[in-house]
Amino acid sequence: MGTVLKLPIIDLTSPEKLSISQLIRQACVDHGFFYLTNHGVSEELMERVLTESKKLFSLPLDEKMVMARRGSRGYSPLYDEKHESSAKYKGDSKEMFTFGSSEGVLGQLYPNEWPLEELMPLWRPTMEYYYKNVMDIVGKKLLGLVALALNLEENFFEQVGAFNDQAAVVRLIRYPGELDSSGEETCGASAHSDFGMITLLATDGVAGLQVCRDKDKEPKVWEDVAGIKGAFVVNIGDLMERWTNGLFRSTMHRVVSVGKERYSVVFFLDPNPDCNVKCLESCCSGTCPPRFPPILAGDYLKERFRLTYATSSSS
Repeated sequence: MGTVLKLPIIDLTSPEKLSISQLIRQACVDHGFFYLTNHGVSEELMERVLTESKKLFSLPLDEKMVMARRGSRGYSPLYDEKHESSAKYKGDSKEMFTFGSSEGVLGQLYPNEWPLEELMPLWRPTMEYYYKNVMDIVGKKLLGLVALALNLEENFFEQVGAFNDQAAVVRLIRYPGELDSSGEETCGASAHSDFGMITLLATDGVAGLQVCRDKDKEPKVWEDVAGIKGAFVVNIGDLMERWTNGLFRSTMHRVVSVGKERYSVVFFLDPNPDCNVKCLESCCSGTCPPRFPPILAGDYLKERFRLTYATSSSS
């Protein structure tokens, strides 16, 4: 492991909206990552989510494959996701389970896969409560502060239709933790940037997350991101980078194996597929024209998923 990156800490209960929004702005410009504390999601709920997650991943593979992903929701076995194009790289050493809201158009188009209730009676209610909790308490409140950080109205992202349908998903991840016998560094999640707006990460405390703040520099310099108990690690995604004309950084990151099993819970706060992502007026000028053409969020995400998954799937 390398040097530890000291990320800014954002307290979501701070009454000073403008000052906290400026801290978020600086964090997104400098790092693309920050810690979020006092966010309203209880540690007791997080422990329940991690406990239920471990129960699911401990099931026999054939029982998990019954819930195999269709599109992006459901169970993904080891090596299903592949961020690197090298023929020698077989995929990320992790297994995942992804779910979203069961409501709205997206919930009907892409129904969730759930474990049998008689097998895991607390699983679905725990996960659905967590989803709603993060979406209601953290999602829109945090995005309101992000909007203020961009000199926009606090409800800007709602006004442009980012939440006409609930597109956010939760991804549960298990990293087995075995080290490569060759002694080479192994990745549970190879180097990548996230696709959407904002990501909120909670973990079981096992190390492994690293960021590279300058993706164009060779050799790449990786810095460790330590966990803070009870805090989310928040990072900016590619669609937010496009919205802000590159002002906010969608920073490259990865998860390396440290020889321990590792569990994480990732909340991808993504916009409605029909939301038009185009450069914000507050982020461009005559001397700084838009760097990215407008694109529908759904079109962008669909193409990124197509390129990422190692196995073919319907979408």
